[in-house]
Amino acid sequence: MGLKIGAVAAGFTRDLEFDLSRVEALIRHGRREEVQLLVLPDAVLGGYLNDLSNPTYDDLPPALTLDDPLISKVIAMAGEMVVCFGFCEADGPDRFNTALCVTGDGVLGRHRKVHQPPGERTIYAAGNEFTGFDTPVGRIGMMIDYDKTFPEAARALAVDGADVIACLCAWPTSITNRAARMNEDRQSRLFDLYDRSRAAENQVVLVSSNLTGSIGGLRFLGQSKVVGPGGDIVARTWSKAGIAIAEVDVRAELETARRVLHHLGERRPEVY
Repeated sequence: MGLKIGAVAAGFTRDLEFDLSRVEALIRHGRREEVQLLVLPDAVLGGYLNDLSNPTYDDLPPALTLDDPLISKVIAMAGEMVVCFGFCEADGPDRFNTALCVTGDGVLGRHRKVHQPPGERTIYAAGNEFTGFDTPVGRIGMMIDYDKTFPEAARALAVDGADVIACLCAWPTSITNRAARMNEDRQSRLFDLYDRSRAAENQVVLVSSNLTGSIGGLRFLGQSKVVGPGGDIVARTWSKAGIAIAEVDVRAELETARRVLHHLGERRPEVY
């Protein structure tokens, strides 16, 4: 039996009540479609930064602790569904770009973004690990946007047993050389390339979600998708808001992909 996966493309703002209502609507949509794993983008509660070139602490989204009532509301909304979503996490004086994976029973896994582009690293603290975790729909790992630029991130999750990797993104068009057409933008090509490469090199299912619309001077790509273990895109949203939904027999797909060439088993870490 296949796993029904949804990769969300949507926009979010500094208005937390608006964001919460949009999350609720997306979860309701996913439930109608019998989605079992719903991956929302990065920064769904409070939106992303307005400016990556010179961000300040005043530019940060509202910071939430794990026991914040808004987090509890998303957990309650999830119910039987496994839901991944991103937000700005407060931990004492530090602020993290964080992804949570939850069901109605509580938190299943947390990932704090490890790799940070220049603008982020001045105001966000960095995470320090990539670990898989067990869920009702299988073993999952999470990354947050720029993490997927680094092959070691997805590889660490796959080695830790993750069959599905959720990559939650706030990925904009090029800041320095934006193309007139979004599908011709350099970052658009890289976004798809990284998604397909990380899935194929690790022979896993990759679920890539992303913001849409604009915040400050940033324009987000969308292009949410579900990618099979051969690097094939099985569902996508392109640049518009929506949910890319695919039913994937994860175990069967992984076994087929690894039948002859088993990338994880054929590694030679002693020579790297």
